[in-house]
Amino acid sequence: MRWLVGWSSVAASFRAGSHGPGGYGTAGAVGEPGEGRTVHPVGAQLLWGDPDPLWAVGDWRPDEIRIVSVGADTRLAVLGCCAATDEELRVGLFAARGGALRHLSAWPGSYTAVAQVARRVTVVGDLAGARPVFYTPWAGGTAYGTAALPLADLIEAQLDIGHLAALLACPDVPEALGDSTPYAGVRRIPPGHALVLREGSREITGYEPVASLAVAAPQLAPAAAVEGVREALVSAVRARLTAPRHAPETLPPDPGPVPGMGPAERRAARGGPAPGIGADLSGGPASATLALLAAGLPGVPGTVLGHGTGAGERLLAVTFNDLTVPGAGRQAELERAGAMAANPRLHHVVVTGGEECLPYADLEGPLTDEPGPSLIAAPRHRRRLLSGSADHFTGSGARQVLDAHPARLADLLMDRQRRHLLRPATALAKAGGPSAHSLFVPLTVYRAARRLARTPYRTGIESAADALRASAADGRGAPRLDDTASPLSISLAALSWTRPGPAARWLTGEALAEVSVRLMASATRPAPSQRPGEARASAALARYAADHRVLEQAAEVRSQRLHAPFLDNQVVRACRALPESLRVQPGARAAILRTVLSASGVRDLPPGWGTPSHAPSTAAARAGLRQSADPLISLFEAPLLADAGLIEARTIRKALRAASEGAPLPLDGLADLISTELWLRRLLSRRGTCWTGTAAPRQRAVAGGVVPPRRPTLRS
Repeated sequence: MRWLVGWSSVAASFRAGSHGPGGYGTAGAVGEPGEGRTVHPVGAQLLWGDPDPLWAVGDWRPDEIRIVSVGADTRLAVLGCCAATDEELRVGLFAARGGALRHLSAWPGSYTAVAQVARRVTVVGDLAGARPVFYTPWAGGTAYGTAALPLADLIEAQLDIGHLAALLACPDVPEALGDSTPYAGVRRIPPGHALVLREGSREITGYEPVASLAVAAPQLAPAAAVEGVREALVSAVRARLTAPRHAPETLPPDPGPVPGMGPAERRAARGGPAPGIGADLSGGPASATLALLAAGLPGVPGTVLGHGTGAGERLLAVTFNDLTVPGAGRQAELERAGAMAANPRLHHVVVTGGEECLPYADLEGPLTDEPGPSLIAAPRHRRRLLSGSADHFTGSGARQVLDAHPARLADLLMDRQRRHLLRPATALAKAGGPSAHSLFVPLTVYRAARRLARTPYRTGIESAADALRASAADGRGAPRLDDTASPLSISLAALSWTRPGPAARWLTGEALAEVSVRLMASATRPAPSQRPGEARASAALARYAADHRVLEQAAEVRSQRLHAPFLDNQVVRACRALPESLRVQPGARAAILRTVLSASGVRDLPPGWGTPSHAPSTAAARAGLRQSADPLISLFEAPLLADAGLIEARTIRKALRAASEGAPLPLDGLADLISTELWLRRLLSRRGTCWTGTAAPRQRAVAGGVVPPRRPTLRS
């Protein structure tokens, strides 16, 4: 795991006891200013020293850390993949010095920017939330970082059970989660915001322009908006292609020819990626677009040692073939992937996976910064990534930034664009199959969208809180659609300001009541400037980006970097500029990406390209649950979630047995519960701390190693 950390405090404290770079003159609760005690992260690389030090921790590549200075106390650090030149970085630093923070987020790539101007330190987060920024009060000032666990270690934090309850009950509702994290006292800045520190004092400010709710923002023409998406995607891919190539660190020698194994299989068995650039090629439109763009754009031909320069091997395309999920839909995706891999600039590798790669098959793994549902499938993804390259493209996030959230239909009504509701409503009627009620589906959708458009923000949040409180009082758990729900039912349920998550039905009444308190408290704050559809889409993107970050840490392959260009700032901005009328049309994502490829010179796509398919992932999750039912039931014999008062162990064991036998229960809700339980066990079994030095914390995060008992009120 790679992260950066620093802090800002009053000048007097630092000058009283600072002892060179990395020295810190106060140790908070365990020391006083002037005692000469020091604290610094383990294995850190100092980027700049006192009075406001900054470190980079982890296996950062040399080209991933760039620092430019225009004076003794004016400098900018950019960590990650950034395509800006040094001169552009200096221009951005001058702009940030004047307060224009948006310039620090406008370069192609995925990175974190930290600007220091005298005693003012500015840390800029991204728009999606894939590169978050955390902070906590410490030693009379503020410590910040791109990972929450090190900050929790620094202040010896306890678990925030209220946050875990909200994460399970309403995972994509910012009003329930707020700025909290699983660690008490550690806070997160929202996506699209920056943390500004001035001698210990802190301010959180947004850097994106705010549109008015009364007057719709001017929209681009569809052709111009799609061209903006194309330019952003090309720039994002080119940013990775023009970066220096890297070969994996020294690995055991290749054992030579092995019956039934090629070079890619032998390399995967040894545990290392291939040199150069690679990409997923699943047969879907998102990964295929990135693979074809990367294959057609000019870039550095290979590593400095000559790796990755062979003919036809400039881009390694990896397709995962799940042998446990048969079906015509999956076979069609594999055939489309094979047809696209016929491109002479692609080298195609098919990775097969059997029952050992099913979700829940392997419950062991590394500790991640936060819990996330991707923990249950991390070994499955790692199997695929081991056959990838040192720099590997993935289409993650395309659905969240390009597709229309059902709540966007209310935005169309607010803009008086009723005619654009006809096609999505008709598509929902067709998806539900022929029935006597099909003719009434458009009217039903229109009424639900109009009801949301006319519901004020505060009323919507209070209604959701009342529903959770009523469910808690009845002891029934929060209502939730199961896996047999029709697309129409799912879309109608999404036409609201907020709704409970899939795991809420299994939470205790006390947990639901506390989440409702959080919702009621958020309703008293100023309403956001976003419309309901825009707000719900942004929340869904933030939730997905957070889980993608968990997946990166859980399935991490040494010497490999995962690149998700759809989560880059400039791509997110370009996708947000798409008109609502274009976005809500059926098949819009595939049509947009087809236009992107066509304008880039790729026009020969296989038949059926862009056909959506969710059945294989659902079938794999059910097969994995059926295969691993006994270990999962044993996991919930004495769960930590029950000790915290969030669930009843007997209820979850009953649900696991029913789901393994084929009952139509929400599998994503069970995945949330299981992954959170796994994360808690890994957290409480860890040893050591992220800090060292004479003033380092004596205990790790979650001091004492036990889940604290429930309290009658929620920590806000």
